[in-house]
Amino acid sequence: MSKPAELLPGTVDELDRARKACRSMVRRRAATSGGLTLVPLPGIDIAGDVAMLMELIPAINRKFGLTPEQIEQLDTTHRVMVYAMLKKVGTGMIGREVTKQLVLAALKQVGVRLATKQVLKYLPFAGQAAAAALSVSAMIYLGNSHIDACYDVAKGAIRK
Repeated sequence: MSKPAELLPGTVDELDRARKACRSMVRRRAATSGGLTLVPLPGIDIAGDVAMLMELIPAINRKFGLTPEQIEQLDTTHRVMVYAMLKKVGTGMIGREVTKQLVLAALKQVGVRLATKQVLKYLPFAGQAAAAALSVSAMIYLGNSHIDACYDVAKGAIRK
């Protein structure tokens, strides 16, 4: 029994292309996140980050064939391999419905950066620039960490 070709990338080259496309998505979202820090309304940047991550994480999962729907469409052998790799990698946002609670838990990983950003954004010029830089780096860190986890899961599943 074979898996549907469009679900899980079948080769390391396909995985590398998916990773490259996802990193580009992360960079675009990170730039937007940095721009949101310049909006002088309290909390708008955090709300924007949550909204962006709730779109970005499922998009990354989809590129790697790791949404819940895509995993369920795999044949039994591949599905078992994916779930085994998920357990090994230990991530909470692959193969699951991405909720606000999951995104907030991920944002807690970079909580110190985000708290610092909230304070810095109200300092003229240098503080705003530092807040934007922290926002960009936090989004890149979260996005690239998720890409790396998806890559590891998909690579482990195709190698087995």
